Amino acid sequence: MGVVLGIDVGTSGTRTLVVDENGAVLGAATAGHTCQSPKPLWSEQSPAEWWEATVQSVRAAMAAAGADPEEVKGIGLSGQMHGLVLLDADGKVLRPAILWNDQRTAEECDEITSAAGGREKLIGMVSNPALTGFTAPKILWVRRHEPEVYEKARRILLPKDYVRFRLTGEHATEVSDASGMLLLDVKRRAWSSELLGKLGIDKALLPALYESPEVTGKLTREAAGLTGLAEGVPVVGGGGDQAAGGVGNGIVRKGAVSATMGTSGVVFAHADEVQVDPAGRVHTFCHAVPGKWHVMGVVLSAGGSFQWFRNALGGPERAVAEAACRDPYEYLTDEARTAPAGCEGLYFLPYLTGERTPHADPFARGAFVGLTTRHGKGSMARAVMEGATYAMRDSLEIIRGMGVPVSEIRLSGGGARSEFWATMQASVYGQETVVTNAAEGPAYGVALLAGVGSGVWGSVEEACEATIRVTRRFRPDEADTRAYERYYPLYGGLYRALKDQFRRIADVVGET
Repeated sequence: MGVVLGIDVGTSGTRTLVVDENGAVLGAATAGHTCQSPKPLWSEQSPAEWWEATVQSVRAAMAAAGADPEEVKGIGLSGQMHGLVLLDADGKVLRPAILWNDQRTAEECDEITSAAGGREKLIGMVSNPALTGFTAPKILWVRRHEPEVYEKARRILLPKDYVRFRLTGEHATEVSDASGMLLLDVKRRAWSSELLGKLGIDKALLPALYESPEVTGKLTREAAGLTGLAEGVPVVGGGGDQAAGGVGNGIVRKGAVSATMGTSGVVFAHADEVQVDPAGRVHTFCHAVPGKWHVMGVVLSAGGSFQWFRNALGGPERAVAEAACRDPYEYLTDEARTAPAGCEGLYFLPYLTGERTPHADPFARGAFVGLTTRHGKGSMARAVMEGATYAMRDSLEIIRGMGVPVSEIRLSGGGARSEFWATMQASVYGQETVVTNAAEGPAYGVALLAGVGSGVWGSVEEACEATIRVTRRFRPDEADTRAYERYYPLYGGLYRALKDQFRRIADVVGET
């Protein structure tokens, strides 16, 4: 029996899965990365670490699966979106990659909007506004601040596509990840010559474009020797982590929506046609399903806010958990259960790293609002979980308002592993949520894409139907839902009230 590999180049590590032709995960392994922040709000990584982690995780996953290298029919690649990798004429990395959560490019976003003739015209060209996380502003930042680096650049790649280059020697990407560069005509699924011209970016710097299940190259002899795989294995386009996660969660038909509560939070909806929010509050990208699109809202610090709470204020819980060999999140969640829905007016704004949807504000900051002497750590823990979920609902409300049907909400990420948080999400969203048997997200999604590209399944939809099913359902708690319908409307007003103050704080700190 043949197998396929799914490789996901994430922010904290690279994960590889070995999946058989029935969709079963036979082996899995993860190798970590480090992240650097040379200045406040900057975020960078060394692409060499991605490659080293890929080699390590592929070898470990294959060993765990007991798979023969000759059985591997195809490889799919996923990864963190928007990151900027610059290569010179010899294929050498010119500087550390600037990541998706880097916030240094507010000035360049304004420059792009102006060059396009305004926000509305820019959205007309590439279906999205200019945001600090996207790749195009990073390119302009390097051109302005590091001209000697830019002059040497001969190729621009995204994180997963650098790994593709090391695997195959090919400079290639696919339309779902390319959508997040702010250089793709999303409607036409092609590079926007119009915007490239206005920005003065040479199209020759950009990689070849493919659909996600298409074969983009084959494993070289050198890469085969390093990974322990066979030379000539086809590598398909794959997908940006969100589109790949959509496939991995079965969001490949109209009406299906996922809510992924990872470090960042993503509300992801399938669309058969291009559907664009005129205000640009949510993203419209090409899907990993050929000829389809998706609408997506992104919360920069969703589960990441709860992680911050654990690290900053959960010292006692971490100590007890270590002694008991349990997860400290379980203890913090138990404390959160003691507080009522709405936390008696205590709110948490989860803008620890700025915010994308719906505010597009790199200067937004996290905040507890409404603290009284009645509130203890349990209330604060629950407020953090509720704040992240309110932020996810912001995206869901915009998507519903665009007329995108929401017949089923599939949960994934850390927020899906906790029954308490999964039920809280159902109560906040006012709709039943479900969990599927596919818990691996992007790596699993691109393994399915590799299966489609190598002929295991006839289409992406067929692959998902054959492998993914709903395993648990979470109904809203009626009393909690009534409480959230009172508390949620106030949530958005808190950001609006503090928006100007956030910018003033950034001025004082010297971040603008």
